[in-house]
Amino acid sequence: MDVEVVVRALAERRRLAHRDRWSREQVHAYRQERLAELRRWAVTRSRFYERHHAGLLDAPLSALPPVTKPVLMDAFDDVLTTRDMTLAAIEEHLRQLSDSSGDPGARWRRRWRTAATAGTTGVRAVLVWDEQEWATVLASYARATVWAGTPTGMRPVRMAVVSSRNPTHQSAVVAASARSPLIRSLRLDATAPLSETVSALNAFAPEVLVGYSSALRPLALAQIDGSLRIRPRAVMSASEVLSESAARVMTTAWNTAPFDVYAATETAGIASTCEHGRRHLYDDLVIVEPVDAAGAPVPVGTTGARLLVTVLFSRTVPLIRYELSDRVAIGSGDCPCGRPYRLLETLEGRAEDTLSAAGRTHAGDLTALLRNVVEQFAVDMWQLAETAPDEIRVLVVPHGGDALSVDAIRRRLEARPELHGHRIRVDEVATLPRTPLGKAPLRRSPPGR
Repeated sequence: MDVEVVVRALAERRRLAHRDRWSREQVHAYRQERLAELRRWAVTRSRFYERHHAGLLDAPLSALPPVTKPVLMDAFDDVLTTRDMTLAAIEEHLRQLSDSSGDPGARWRRRWRTAATAGTTGVRAVLVWDEQEWATVLASYARATVWAGTPTGMRPVRMAVVSSRNPTHQSAVVAASARSPLIRSLRLDATAPLSETVSALNAFAPEVLVGYSSALRPLALAQIDGSLRIRPRAVMSASEVLSESAARVMTTAWNTAPFDVYAATETAGIASTCEHGRRHLYDDLVIVEPVDAAGAPVPVGTTGARLLVTVLFSRTVPLIRYELSDRVAIGSGDCPCGRPYRLLETLEGRAEDTLSAAGRTHAGDLTALLRNVVEQFAVDMWQLAETAPDEIRVLVVPHGGDALSVDAIRRRLEARPELHGHRIRVDEVATLPRTPLGKAPLRRSPPGR
């Protein structure tokens, strides 16, 4: 147990809980103050931002040029606000950690926490945090747990996490660095056979179950058919889009609606659901800007082509208008829970998951249509696999070896008028390819794409 980081995280969590009771005006004022501090820090400590924001210190946030992942990684050593590390040194540390299956909770050089993305969008990002930044990362995830009604730190809690066991994945670093007598955690690999995961969960009996949506849905089906026998107080879906149909299956299985946690390695928590099932943005930690394909802001209620995020607590690797490929829409109005943060109305996932077929790029609602049709059947997992411009190919993994009529799924899809003009192909497979971090991407493009 790292006593220092646990104490820091608990203190930061108390500060976040205090802000949960603020007014929206107080949150806005706090955010503007933190943004000004971040921008001053970046231009005086980072050679990259000194150039990137030259002449723009007094410009509004919306006038600053975005930062893409390739740009960030190409200039990483200049982005850093400390001179006692380099990208090469961080990459070597991550390589050794992965090769040796080392302890992800151990501090690098007695001070830093590191993690990396999977690189499925074409470029792998690495991140590094000092102890205070890392305390905020931990507190942001603890906030989601508190909102789900299971606050850690009050009494011991058994928490099972079904995601990646790769020591370079942020979830592994979070779990390892937060180890304490107050959190008894079990980490399970999302790529492991379902029967092994079911046995481990039955023995552990978690009070909180956290995992990728693609891992939780088959577990919910296992609960319904009786092989899984757990009674979690809260179920939390993270790191993948939680569909309405998957949420219904989880609610049926555990008699409690799953809480949706929206996060990224670069930002930590961005939003999560409250007790009323509404997603609230973490406006005090991250500024989110949905923009269109040209980079212009979109109106409230409109889904952007991508998302720009500014991480208000990032100091070692400042992230100001950093581009994510996520397609989201900000909502309007208030929530009965009374929290002062804006609502996240829609979360369609990454732009890379947008279906392209017959030479046309469809909006996210077509992908959602496919999802809601396929998940009406006893399917553990499924995936879109592009094989031809005018073909939609769906790979499905049947639940528990049950007989599955791929023809029935195909006919149901062909009956949808939105899909007319496409050849529909449905194939049953034993397993789906996953990313190095254990995620099952919604859409798999042909090699070379």
